[in-house]
Amino acid sequence: MSLASSPFRPGALYGRLFGFGTRRGIASMLLGMAAFVTNDTMIKLASTSLPTGQLIATRNVIATLLILGLILITGHAGQLRRIGDRVVLLRSALDVVATILYLVALFHMQIGNITAINMATPLVMTASAAVFLRAPVGWRRWSAVAAGFIGVMLIVQPKASGFNAYSLLALAAVVFIVARDLTTRRLDTGIPSLVVTLANSLFVLISALALSAVEGWASIGGREFTLLASAALFLIGGYLLIVDAFRHGDLTVVGPFRYTALIWALLFGFLIWGEIPNPLAMAGIAIVVASGLYVLHRERLKGSAAGTG
Repeated sequence: MSLASSPFRPGALYGRLFGFGTRRGIASMLLGMAAFVTNDTMIKLASTSLPTGQLIATRNVIATLLILGLILITGHAGQLRRIGDRVVLLRSALDVVATILYLVALFHMQIGNITAINMATPLVMTASAAVFLRAPVGWRRWSAVAAGFIGVMLIVQPKASGFNAYSLLALAAVVFIVARDLTTRRLDTGIPSLVVTLANSLFVLISALALSAVEGWASIGGREFTLLASAALFLIGGYLLIVDAFRHGDLTVVGPFRYTALIWALLFGFLIWGEIPNPLAMAGIAIVVASGLYVLHRERLKGSAAGTG
């Protein structure tokens, strides 16, 4: 019996645990968010002793090899030439900027705060779709976007004495993430997700190597390598879980569980660094989450109306 037909292969075991419907989609989203925050936590821990370029490059060497291995195992090697597709290249370039901005901000901010700012992505996406794609957005969703922006300002606190300028990098990262995701809509559906992910990883790796040439290269210890190798595993796991979530569950049902990342971020921040967001930041986090959930709720109502129209 081959591995592909074995009932004990990872995919089959996962399916037996969580099924193949909405329940599986929710489970994958929950696990995917936990994986992404764990990746961020390990990267942040390693950042105390390694230059930024070397840190990102080391993680992405491991991640690139893992993704390439998955492509070979899944039989998509013939699609590797699609990395040169113009839209794939544009998406990868945008992802490079988003990744570097996000990680630099992560190294200098509370993990709970930067995760909360990142959770504003659906709100920025809604505003961008209205402005650039002329998507219909009613006053209710515009109100939610405005409220979410206020929430982000409470987290960033631009007039507070403890203002962290790296919050601006986190906000800029959100803008590039939205640009990347809007570009994703233009991808040829025949290009496997793993090939797109490989292109992203390669671009980030090349950029990190260029950065490390300027910053220099430090000796890497066993602790740092273990953290970065683990981060790469959790990063790839997170990507695969998110893809699985949206393949097995409806977007409007699965999407809200994205906000569980905040729970993990606040928990890790407190347990590892003793970080506790101040009252204004906590209020901002609550507003961002509530606004994002409301936008998703309006999307679900819009989809229901379209389905019955």
